Amino acid sequence: MQPKPENAITIAVSSRALFRMEEEQKIYSDQGVEAYVKYQLDHESEPFLPGAAFPFVKGWREQIPRLVHSPPCSAGLQACCRAAQPLGPGGAGLADSVRPSSPDLFIERFCMTGGNSPMCYLKAYHTNLYLSSDAEKVSEALEEGIAAATIFSPSKDVSVSESQLRVAFDGDAVLFSDESEQIVKEHGLDMFFEHEKAYENKPLAQGPLKGFLEALGKLQKKFYSKGLRLECPIRTYLVTARSAASSGARALKTLRSWGLETDEALFLAGAPKGPLLEKIRPHIFFDDQMFHVEGAKASGTIAAHVPYGVAQKPRRGVQAKETAVWA
Repeated sequence: MQPKPENAITIAVSSRALFRMEEEQKIYSDQGVEAYVKYQLDHESEPFLPGAAFPFVKGWREQIPRLVHSPPCSAGLQACCRAAQPLGPGGAGLADSVRPSSPDLFIERFCMTGGNSPMCYLKAYHTNLYLSSDAEKVSEALEEGIAAATIFSPSKDVSVSESQLRVAFDGDAVLFSDESEQIVKEHGLDMFFEHEKAYENKPLAQGPLKGFLEALGKLQKKFYSKGLRLECPIRTYLVTARSAASSGARALKTLRSWGLETDEALFLAGAPKGPLLEKIRPHIFFDDQMFHVEGAKASGTIAAHVPYGVAQKPRRGVQAKETAVWA
């Protein structure tokens, strides 16, 4: 039996995030919805090329069956690519946990929203994560309390693991609240270090993707409880520009207070994240700052921007430079 939505992990992916649709989007923007629909019908037998979210969804489909039972599927990528396409390019495809027949990808549920907001459907399906190429819809989802990110294709091709789903998170304003970023923005780095030392044993408030890490953790514990931690098909990473010596302890203690952990924690003390991500080769990396998203893209990492917190507000002067260095 299929799990009820509130007991399942639901990943919602917009069509433009899952597939390459630059030509279709241009037609929709320049010529309107009727020309867009006609183009889709004229090309419905032609499969799309994979988009930014495709490797993550494919990795999810390949690894999750090792953790939970899923029925096999028979439909392949060519059969479902056009079927999953909504009448407007802003629609969302809501996918269940089903087993793929590699290299095919089967999507069982999808919502054709005709370009309208998919928020009501995301909430009805108890969505754990929403990935889209539309920044406005992502912001709308975050305001509704849904974990969401705008996903981008990397600037160069880098292979990802086929035996393990790897998910990397920034800390502040992603897993944690933007409390510390506010201190940096308003008072500078010196005050931030003093603040973190004074409140080292006080957990940070949760950020927008804390719930998604929690959902991944529940799956991982199925392997951990059997003493198979290193064989687990999901591996999580904390990749933060915090310094391990001056501000890392609070981040780790916060995760521990939630009963959560990441398999690896990398504290870069302001160093660029791209080179480390290139070694990790995650299927997706979440960060609240476009500065780091661009660096990840340049390194060949599929990066997703979480437009949350003070980092989304305009910065001025020295504080802007300092925030870009540490965040």
